[in-house]
Amino acid sequence: MRTWAAGSKGFTLLELLVVVAIIAMASAGVALAMRDSSHTQLEREAQRLAALLDSARSLSRLSGVPVVWMPTAQGFRFNGPPGNTLPTQWLADQTIARIAAPLLLGPEPIIGRQDIVLSTTDQPDQVLHVVTDGLGPFSVQADAPTAPP
Repeated sequence: MRTWAAGSKGFTLLELLVVVAIIAMASAGVALAMRDSSHTQLEREAQRLAALLDSARSLSRLSGVPVVWMPTAQGFRFNGPPGNTLPTQWLADQTIARIAAPLLLGPEPIIGRQDIVLSTTDQPDQVLHVVTDGLGPFSVQADAPTAPP
């Protein structure tokens, strides 16, 4: 077996592999950290809004009291249920919601087709739709929903 003399300045294959592995993991971490944060924030807002609308719809059906959702200058508002504890603020101040009219969430089991368009002031051309067909739960779509046949 051949050994290096004392004071040799070479590297073993194992040492080189460890360095390459460390560089690969660091590169992957940087790539994940550089993901478009405004798009991630908009996705998070849309998923949260869909969950809140489903919760308000369930609350309306449970209590028998109509719940109305509407965007405001500071966030959004749920009108209707007594002792309302649903949030009224966006997670990010840049979030904008657009709807044609205030959204009636119940108490009827079928509420009609709904589409809420979410965007941000930072990137107004990037939009997500929070939609329901009126019977199923709210969901998030990247493209504008098509009208039913």
